[in-house]
Amino acid sequence: MASRSESGASSPRAGLVTCPTCEYSVPQAPGKKRTICPNCGNFYSKEAAEIATSFQRSSRSRASNKQNNEQPQHSSQQRKPPESSGGNENRSRSGGRLGTISSFFQNLTPNSRRSSREARSESTSPFETSNAGAKDSLPPIDSNSRSHLTSRNGTPSYYSSNNSNSKTGATDGAGGQGSPCGENCIHHKKSSNSRRGQREEDNSHSHHHHHHHCGSHHPQKNSLSPRVLNSGPSRSSSTPSKSSGDINGDNHDEVVGPVRTKTVEQLKADFVTAKETGNWRILLDFYSMTFDSFVELNAAFKRDPTKDYRTTEDPGLKFDFISLVYDILIKTPQGLQKEVLKAVINSLLKDKRSRDGRIWPHSKDDLRAFLILVQNPQFSNQTAYVIFAHLLRQIAALSDHDHHYLVHWLKRLKQDRFRPVVERIHNFISVRLFPSKPEDLPPLSKCSWWIPSATKVLALFNAANNLMLPPIVTYTEFYNSTLDHLDLMAEYYAWQNPSSHAGFSFCQYPFILSIAAKRTVLQKDSEQQMIIMARKSLVAKVQRRQLPDIGMLFLNLTVRRSHLVSDSLNEIAQKQHDLKKKLKVSFTGEPGLDMGGLTKEWFLLLVRQIFLTDYGMFTYDKHAGVHWFSPNPCDNYQEFNLVGVLMGLAVYNSINLDIRFPPVCYRKLLSPAVVPFNNPRATVGISPVTMHDLKAIQPGVAKGLQELLDYDGDVEDVFCLNFEVVTSNVGTTKTSPLKPNGENIPVTNENKKEYVQLYIEWVLNNSIYAQFQAFYHGFHSVCASNALIMLRPEEVETLVCGSPTLVMEDLKKVTVYDGYTAQNPTIRYFWDVVLNLPLETQKRLLLFATGSDRIPIGGISEMTFKISRIDDLKLLPMSHTCFNQLVLPPYKNKKVLKQKLITAISNAEGFGLE
Repeated sequence: MASRSESGASSPRAGLVTCPTCEYSVPQAPGKKRTICPNCGNFYSKEAAEIATSFQRSSRSRASNKQNNEQPQHSSQQRKPPESSGGNENRSRSGGRLGTISSFFQNLTPNSRRSSREARSESTSPFETSNAGAKDSLPPIDSNSRSHLTSRNGTPSYYSSNNSNSKTGATDGAGGQGSPCGENCIHHKKSSNSRRGQREEDNSHSHHHHHHHCGSHHPQKNSLSPRVLNSGPSRSSSTPSKSSGDINGDNHDEVVGPVRTKTVEQLKADFVTAKETGNWRILLDFYSMTFDSFVELNAAFKRDPTKDYRTTEDPGLKFDFISLVYDILIKTPQGLQKEVLKAVINSLLKDKRSRDGRIWPHSKDDLRAFLILVQNPQFSNQTAYVIFAHLLRQIAALSDHDHHYLVHWLKRLKQDRFRPVVERIHNFISVRLFPSKPEDLPPLSKCSWWIPSATKVLALFNAANNLMLPPIVTYTEFYNSTLDHLDLMAEYYAWQNPSSHAGFSFCQYPFILSIAAKRTVLQKDSEQQMIIMARKSLVAKVQRRQLPDIGMLFLNLTVRRSHLVSDSLNEIAQKQHDLKKKLKVSFTGEPGLDMGGLTKEWFLLLVRQIFLTDYGMFTYDKHAGVHWFSPNPCDNYQEFNLVGVLMGLAVYNSINLDIRFPPVCYRKLLSPAVVPFNNPRATVGISPVTMHDLKAIQPGVAKGLQELLDYDGDVEDVFCLNFEVVTSNVGTTKTSPLKPNGENIPVTNENKKEYVQLYIEWVLNNSIYAQFQAFYHGFHSVCASNALIMLRPEEVETLVCGSPTLVMEDLKKVTVYDGYTAQNPTIRYFWDVVLNLPLETQKRLLLFATGSDRIPIGGISEMTFKISRIDDLKLLPMSHTCFNQLVLPPYKNKKVLKQKLITAISNAEGFGLE
């Protein structure tokens, strides 16, 4: 392989350079300072090209200035890399940073065969890399957008020209010429500061090792290192810090970093001044210095830089100041923002190795820096995705211990800061999967780690969100609907068969899959099981030399309306092996073919009868509006098993049930999500419960228990309670101890919390264990699938009952008419009335017409709704819930229609008017 310095120096006119990672050579285009390889997507410097293009015209100038102190350094960098151990410290800001970038990506590249030592030794040459073209430039740091950063004299206020008399000083402005703007401009001061900084570095190099001063190494390079700015008089005080080796290596827990005193008020004042004057130098100094290293990030954003802040509950960061810094950043000119991205790259690419070659773990300051950087709104821009990808990769690669800290720190973010980061990562994943312009991103084959890294970081945010009650954002905001267009079953099978499909699968992180995607996986998995069951039935028929019939492919239930529950129980008990087949229902004595209407009617009739309070299986609390299992013992729990089977069949056959169970029921239904194999005595349906769960079922009881906890007086004398529960059933009372010998243990101020928790567990777990166990096994006898592991309890409820989101405008779009047209006055009256009803009344109308106030998971477009005409004006509107049909007389005006419709839906119970 030809060395990079050789490729750059041998053909300065052609500008052909070689990528240090994949050895891909491309011609460069002058005018760029940082780009990425179009073949592998990794960064490399284009500095050599600028030197090459200006070599001929600047040769005479260099000869005349040969005695200048800066020239030997410049020439030596062109000819060969430094050989001394301190070479990295003597390089310019640009060369040192880009060399580190080369070394960093050399280590990160999966297929790289060279050692990190070789990469570091080769990266010191300024001729090592080049620009591969604008399409992969990420970001184009030296874009002409810098011309927007102007001072009053029209010159960019942070233009750098260390030698205003040099004709060879290439810049990044329009036309490539530097323009001095007076003795008070940033160019003059920075040049003076950089020369003074170089002298100070020579005198104090031993304890300022991490400040790489860059002054006159490359006059044509716009080098605005915060370390240069810090070398002179500063607006904020600082204390010496230890070397970078100490920070990241041997003594990383004993860092003495710089102290920054910039306040919120000062930053706001600086921003106002910069906008008014057009001189952004102060903000440029602050942002470049702040984001240049993890040390500076902690110095700027730690509440007290002298403290360690090693607890999971307090990261020790000034979150309000971080928010302000980013809010102001996105309002600054593009040139300044690109300087910040350069500084971010530099901070990410600090070498984590100490001088002895050992790799040290990340310090808490490193974790704080990651927490700060991941909030950067600049990563919303696709042009910064390469930088964002490597930030996500470093966070994803942290240890579990570090992730534990990050998760607890992330939950400290406010919602307006938490949500944008989640959205940013989602957009990153979506664009990487389905880019609108693939040529703008590195090839997917070269950056296959992008999506896994982003998903793993998103998992940290999801974990932090789940720690909060209520959560910071809803769980649905972690859905990525773009993934619905993937081959979901391939993802599912890869997850189920890791030995044959090693690698990443989105099913490993189910929080990112939408409920529609999970339903697709669950239904297709059930279809596969249905096909297997049907095939087994066919083989059995053939083996017995029986004639196959079409009925063997379905679960056929024949029931009598007068004995609906008992007949359904008997049919299901006899056909346990057919439960995974497609359901077909027929009613005895009623001819007809089930095209879906009879099945839905069976579900509705059965649910209505079973959940009647008089039936005795479930209790109903009017204030909570939910059903719960009756704790009264019974001889046979098969009816509870039937309810579980009913719910499972509804999921498999895409039927929405009007069942009102509290959230804790679905959490118990997934405890565990997969039935223990070949262990019928295994404990199932036991879930941790809280006062919040009890309040959703028995709010009156929960209120009384809360008053007990809040009472400040003597609980034993006032409440006179023991550790027992007294229940009544058909005129008899029963006492159940909450703990051994509980009837003799009084409730006191010291043990009242224990009493309340035991009472809650008795109501929600212990007293109904037998009932819920039968219910659990009934549901899982139909829905026995590993896909259930991917579901949240709320998602199981959505699968059973449908989505609660209702938009009547969407229902209007899918409505068909029988005897009416869309332009008929009655239909216009109807929609005018319905669209102006309150949401709750609209849901009652949907319940009246369809038997459920919820819509299918995939939206209203998946359901049908029909309005039929009947000419008897004396009748109220009627419905046929099994066909989603509303029967509507042609009322003479809107007022009459509204009155009749409200009367109908207010006095109907379920499908009582069918």
